[in-house]
Amino acid sequence: MLNNLFLTQVSLSKEIPEDNYLSDLPVVRHLKEMKKIDFKKPVTFIVGENGTGKSTLIEAIAVAMGFNAEGGTINFNFSTESTHSDLHKYIKIIRGTSRNRDGFFLRAESFYNLASYLEGMDRDNPGDGTFDSYGGVSLHNQSHGESFMSLIENRFGGNGLYILDEPEAALSPMRLLRLMANINALVERGSQFIISTHSPILMALPKADVLELTEDGIQRVKYQDTEHFQLTKDFVNSPETFLKYLLE
Repeated sequence: MLNNLFLTQVSLSKEIPEDNYLSDLPVVRHLKEMKKIDFKKPVTFIVGENGTGKSTLIEAIAVAMGFNAEGGTINFNFSTESTHSDLHKYIKIIRGTSRNRDGFFLRAESFYNLASYLEGMDRDNPGDGTFDSYGGVSLHNQSHGESFMSLIENRFGGNGLYILDEPEAALSPMRLLRLMANINALVERGSQFIISTHSPILMALPKADVLELTEDGIQRVKYQDTEHFQLTKDFVNSPETFLKYLLE
C-alpha cells in the first residue's frame, strides 16, 4: 500500500533559525524530535487544537508538492496577499513510486480568492469553459457549502493527490457525510488525501489514519481517542451538564 501512495513522508531538511516563529510551533518541535512523519494510508487526517501548527504543516506540504499557496492546482498562479509561512523551505518530502495525474489544494480560508481567480479566468477567456470542471456554474454564484461540494464532485477526477485544509468549515453535517462518500469513491480510483480537520464526523472515515497533534507530540491514534471526538461525544450525551458549567 505504501508504494501506491503519491506522498509517503515529510521531514525537516534543515535547521529552522531560533528567531523564526516557526521554531516555537509544536508541530515543528515534534518534527525535530521524531525526524519524520510517514503517510501509510490513502487518507490521513491531521487533527489538533488551534495553534499547534496543523494547517501550517498542511500548507507547507502543499507548497512543497508544487501547489499554489492559496489553493488550486499546480497550474494556478495567483496571490492576493503573501501570508503563507516559509516552512516549505525547511521540509523534505518523499514521493511514492506512483505519480499522480490530478491534484488540488483546497484551503477554506482562501477559497473566496480561488473562486475569484476562476472568475477572472472566465472573464478574460469568455467561451473557453472555465467552469466546466467546476459544475458549469461560477463558484461565487453558489453558497459556500455548495461551491465546496461542486468543486470536489466535479473537479476531483481521481488518481490524484488532494490536500484539504479544514474542509468542514463550509459544510453542514449532512454534506460532511456526502464528502466522506466522495473521498471514499476517489480513493477507490487511486487517490490520496491529506486533510487537516476539527470534525469528529469526518475523521471517522473507515481505514483512515488519524495523526493527533498536541503539545506533547504527534501520535497515530484511533479517532475515538481524539480530544475532538471525546469532547463532542460528551457534549451530545449531556449538553445540559456542559452548559451549566460554562454559563453559570
